[in-house]
Amino acid sequence: MIAYILLAICNGAFISTSRAVNGQLSTEVGAFRASLWNHVVGFLFLTAVLAALGGWKFGVTPAPPLAAYLGGLFGAFFVAVSSHVFPRLGALNAGVLVIAGQMISAVVIDALHAKAVPSIARDLGVVIVLLGVYLSRWSAARNAAA
Repeated sequence: MIAYILLAICNGAFISTSRAVNGQLSTEVGAFRASLWNHVVGFLFLTAVLAALGGWKFGVTPAPPLAAYLGGLFGAFFVAVSSHVFPRLGALNAGVLVIAGQMISAVVIDALHAKAVPSIARDLGVVIVLLGVYLSRWSAARNAAA
């Protein structure tokens, strides 16, 4: 379990770094072009990895399920929007807002699909993250006024 927790933390660091890099790229070429470059390079990288590991036989690709299309659509939208907002809100604020959105939607998805009733701990977690965003913005506004 510890390995998965560390892997998730590393993944979060990679996501933040990726968003910051793509945010800078988007200021030069635009959010959609930055997203396109992100996905083209990612596709080439994953194709090379799969080919090296023998996980993909070229020419023998089964039809992807609907989830693959939806995941690609949502992923591309996420990268494009992140590339646009990260340089404007800053990495910390944009990252915390993304996490808040993920937490809120995860609670709703769990409640709708897994029939999991939102617990006080989950609700409190969402409130704490949103409070953190508010305090961060409040502190920045206060320091700018001083």
